Amino acid sequence: MASSQKILTNLKKLVEQSPADQTEALLMTEDSSLTRFTPASVHQHVAERNQTVILRVVLGKKVAVVTTNLLSPSSLRTALDKAVSLARSLPPNPDFRSLPQARPIPEVNTFFESIRRLTPGKKIKAIQEIMGLVKEKRASVSGAFSHGTVEVAVLNSLGVEAFQQYSDFSLHLIAQNDHSSGYASFVSRDPDRLEIESLARSAVSKISMERPVEISPGEYEVILEPDAAHEFLSFMGFLGFHALAVQEGRSFLGNHFGEKLLDERVTIYDDGLDPHGLQVPFDFEGVPKQKVLFFDKGVARNVTYDSLTAGREKKESTGHALTPPNTEGPIPVNLFMEGGHSSLEGMIRSIRRGIYVTRFHYTNVVEPMKAVITGMTRDGTFWIEDGEVRNPVKNLRFTESILKALSRVKAISRERKICTSGAVYGRRFVTGTVAPALQIDGFYFSGVSSL
Repeated sequence: MASSQKILTNLKKLVEQSPADQTEALLMTEDSSLTRFTPASVHQHVAERNQTVILRVVLGKKVAVVTTNLLSPSSLRTALDKAVSLARSLPPNPDFRSLPQARPIPEVNTFFESIRRLTPGKKIKAIQEIMGLVKEKRASVSGAFSHGTVEVAVLNSLGVEAFQQYSDFSLHLIAQNDHSSGYASFVSRDPDRLEIESLARSAVSKISMERPVEISPGEYEVILEPDAAHEFLSFMGFLGFHALAVQEGRSFLGNHFGEKLLDERVTIYDDGLDPHGLQVPFDFEGVPKQKVLFFDKGVARNVTYDSLTAGREKKESTGHALTPPNTEGPIPVNLFMEGGHSSLEGMIRSIRRGIYVTRFHYTNVVEPMKAVITGMTRDGTFWIEDGEVRNPVKNLRFTESILKALSRVKAISRERKICTSGAVYGRRFVTGTVAPALQIDGFYFSGVSSL
């Protein structure tokens, strides 16, 4: 690949010489690797290196976007000419005000050189170590081990010049025996933080020598581990925590700002600069990230903005633009839920009869305006009785309003975990949700899963 610095030099000249009223260039480079393994072997190792430029041009209120990975000076000029020609043929967007002006960007370390030591051979060695640890417990393991580096640069004709280099890796494990399975995961920007033995032990702790028993659907008190709580937060971010959803009348927040919708223990926010998460100092328009508080002790407060949605309300962007052209809105990608005052063990001890959930899967939206989602438990679902985790239970389907569930929170764990999705598809840009474990009363399970 051509050096990013050389491409940036060419892009800066391109932006300065552009005939458009305003011009923006977004450069994304990635060096991405994914290794998948089954109990029998490492069966897949794939890697990708790519560089992409996204040009956005403005003529009055006409906005056009062109994407290319042909990055020679002449190819970039051709892409710019195409963008200008396309803008001339488009109808004006009455809501568009301007590309963002330059703002100071905080200095944050998001890259660790140790990521370069994660060669295929070293990853296989780590996987073999995990397989050996799990085998000692008479179980097998499968999973995915992904790592990569990313560079993001944004330039525009109003003075924005932003550049950041990222490293990240994630390891997802499913341990299993003849009766059940267990899940564990870890994600970080620093590979030196990985503790293989601890991760393998966590996955194995969720499997049992007993066959799962079937219980009837209905309302139960539950413990949701952080990976299950992460599913809730991600759907809330997608469905209602951003300005476009509110402006289009499809957010569950609607006209409820200032109202107490959740239990007072629940505070949820987005913060790309919080060192407890996977930090991201600016968005894909080069605007620095601001902390946005969605729920403050259960009370609905604010939503995220990019330049377009902020312009509609004569506000400033909060630094949550996604890659253009973006029709989904300024969806928050650095979500946090504040921890509580309880230990996971204490939460379990307080339950007389309930269900312990490690994570959900195949989760989908049922009613967006009520934040109702449905999905199934997976990889570690247990019956709790008289304050103790007992036998495994067959996986259950839940159908529940996230808002109602979070209004019935009884306890939140002190400890939190960074969670992320299980695989990297498409353009690499890994983000994380920081979630605690939750104790919720009256959680509705609508059926028994056959899986």
